[in-house]
Amino acid sequence: MENGTMNQKNLLEVDWSKIPAPTDDGGAAHLKGTKIPSVSLMATDDNAVDLSSLAGRTVVFAYPRTGEPGKISLVDDWDMIPGARGCTPQTCSFRDLFADLKAAGAGYVFGLSTQSNVYQTEMASRLHLPFPVLSDEELKLTRALNLPTMQVAGLTLIKRLALIIDGGRVTHVFYPVFPPDRNAGDVLEWLKENQVGG
Repeated sequence: MENGTMNQKNLLEVDWSKIPAPTDDGGAAHLKGTKIPSVSLMATDDNAVDLSSLAGRTVVFAYPRTGEPGKISLVDDWDMIPGARGCTPQTCSFRDLFADLKAAGAGYVFGLSTQSNVYQTEMASRLHLPFPVLSDEELKLTRALNLPTMQVAGLTLIKRLALIIDGGRVTHVFYPVFPPDRNAGDVLEWLKENQVGG
């Protein structure tokens, strides 16, 4: 019998057929057309980023939290929480398609979670991310935008989603996202079909 403290062996090897898919609970329905509030978030490149002030097209993908290889999961049944598993595969898919996303019109690409900047910086360096990850540890942006969240082990985590932001306003929302490793591909497809001024 497997015990609850099994280590996460490989964060990228996931059989998605065994993982419950998140359902659309309507938690992101209000986001399209919303103006991004002016909130400053720390990024893993040590800059403070205010998404509302960025010109052009920005892609932001949000996730609950990335695990660390060999570390124990946050809770025993993490994989069974719909939408919980897959933050690393999702992040790596954006890393692998980063050049394509830029070529398709994304001026900026950011990851976003409620984990601390220190934690994210370790992850960004370990996964060799070509884009910064934003820390909303104080839930400023999450609350201001009323992003869909879940409570796990006393933490407020953002449910997995991706936002296309044009000049500080949300123009498209990907939610729910499943399987996570396909998110970047879906975003890329959308960008290609909806090029600004193209």
